[in-house]
Amino acid sequence: MTEATATRQPQPTQKKATLFYQVAMSQPASHLFEVSLQVKNWQSTSLDLKMPVWTPGSYLVREYARHVQDFVAQDSNKQNLTCQKISKNHWQVATKDCSEITVSYRIFANELTVRTNHLDATHGYFNGAALFFYVPGLEQQPITVKIITPQSDWQVTTTLPKIEAETNTFVAPDFDTLVDTPVEVGTQQVHSFEVLNKPHSLAIWSEGNANPEQIIADTKKIIEVEAEMFGGLPYEQYLFLLHLSGSGYGGLEHKDSCTLNYPRFGFRDREKYERFMQLVAHEFFHLWNVKRIRPKALEVFDYDAENYTTSLWFCEGTTSYYDLLIPLRAGIYNRQTCLKNLSKDLTKYLNTQGRKVQPLGESSYDAWIKLYRRDANSDNNQISYYLKGQFVSLLLDLIIRAKHNNKRSLDNVMQLMWQRFGQDEIGFSETQLREVIAEVAEENLDDFFSRYIETTVELPLDDYFEPFGLYLKAITESDTPYIGIKVQSENNREIIKFVAAESPASKAGIDADDELLAINGIKVTAESLNERLKDHQVKDTIEITVFHQDRLKTLPVTLSESQPSRYEVAVKSNLSEVQQQNLTGWLGEQ
Repeated sequence: MTEATATRQPQPTQKKATLFYQVAMSQPASHLFEVSLQVKNWQSTSLDLKMPVWTPGSYLVREYARHVQDFVAQDSNKQNLTCQKISKNHWQVATKDCSEITVSYRIFANELTVRTNHLDATHGYFNGAALFFYVPGLEQQPITVKIITPQSDWQVTTTLPKIEAETNTFVAPDFDTLVDTPVEVGTQQVHSFEVLNKPHSLAIWSEGNANPEQIIADTKKIIEVEAEMFGGLPYEQYLFLLHLSGSGYGGLEHKDSCTLNYPRFGFRDREKYERFMQLVAHEFFHLWNVKRIRPKALEVFDYDAENYTTSLWFCEGTTSYYDLLIPLRAGIYNRQTCLKNLSKDLTKYLNTQGRKVQPLGESSYDAWIKLYRRDANSDNNQISYYLKGQFVSLLLDLIIRAKHNNKRSLDNVMQLMWQRFGQDEIGFSETQLREVIAEVAEENLDDFFSRYIETTVELPLDDYFEPFGLYLKAITESDTPYIGIKVQSENNREIIKFVAAESPASKAGIDADDELLAINGIKVTAESLNERLKDHQVKDTIEITVFHQDRLKTLPVTLSESQPSRYEVAVKSNLSEVQQQNLTGWLGEQ
């Protein structure tokens, strides 16, 4: 019988498995979330569950499964089922042909960062990757989440779609969305506002000197500036979730929300407030760049392992460049402040010796093992893709602007990347990214990319600054001879925290973690070190006494010339008409 004439027997319709999570926190002070997953219509002899090892936007394997405890699986009759761990983040339940299984576990949550979970007597906060398992093969299934609050006055703030007929019950269309949608539970202040006819919210947890009205007013300006660049807002609602902490700092982007962590009393001082608004601009810019315009390696997330790409310099570095420009365009600060902030970043970059060791593309690729795993030698052998990526993006912007008289810029690159890749969420390759930049510039940039992304050739900043009437100014604020160490007082001990490569201290054999005791036999502290060095001249040899582990050592150190303490991007005097036009077109009027 041929396929064309075969008579098929009707097949029984199989119901799809359904996933229902419940998250409780009956004793918040214990820092334990109580989580249960109910799986119905299961049709296999085993159920596999995996906990992500990382979360998108933070490129480090964080081993979220290490916080799982009290894992139990039961059938519909509450009889325990056999469970075993297959790997560090993989549990398997022998279901015995049960169609309904309930898995219960607890998650310890006492790490207040934007990428982890935190639960205490004041609130509960969680990220999906750090709280929920996924079922391999069911990643595209809708997931219902019900949240049980410990007190009647605690509310739930999230952008997950709410099931209106049920209390604190939400549905994620798939696991990616569940991971991408943080949840805040507590008595947080929620301030609603509208921008471009779309609802937005600012939720603030904890106390401090943040002024919600001021933050909202300036955030509106940032939203409008970025929306104008990309031609509108690609979401139906957006949530800014702000955690006020003792000394934390950071942000994590999501498609329709972001979490921000900032020092609780960091809002009255103007400079600190402007830094916060840069953070807002950065995370909001990410809803386009990296959440939707993203590298091929991040098009489909692998939650079990590292997702390698050489393009984080664009995802994060270009975003860092724009978090400098957006507040300027929004009128939050002026050109002078913008250049001052640029100078601070440039000082950090030029004082990081690792820029001479690690290429930018390698920095992106090795994010998983280096950027978030710093040690005493990190500044000697690596450079942040945020930091160098920012300056490579700056140079590309200046190339395009200078050639096209400010009628084109890096903005056009972002717009084209949005149109070709972001709108349909098609991952781009590094080659495609470079082609788009070259297309906008109307210039072959192969040599530029090779030199400044693939090698450690120094960035020729002054060459690109010159058409805009700017120059790089090295500033040495004291004549203190250079030794090349950073010292910190810890429990009445003076600990050397960093030794610069090829510095006098390094050449003498001084190591990070040595305890600094004396110069020329007389006690020295972290506070007095610079003053003591001023008593000596360049090329003087002094004796440094340290404890190296438990061994007392006295080492001769020959001092060298003072090093620049900071760098400044300065405006030249007597700008030409072209330079003035270029500078104004880029950074606006003074």
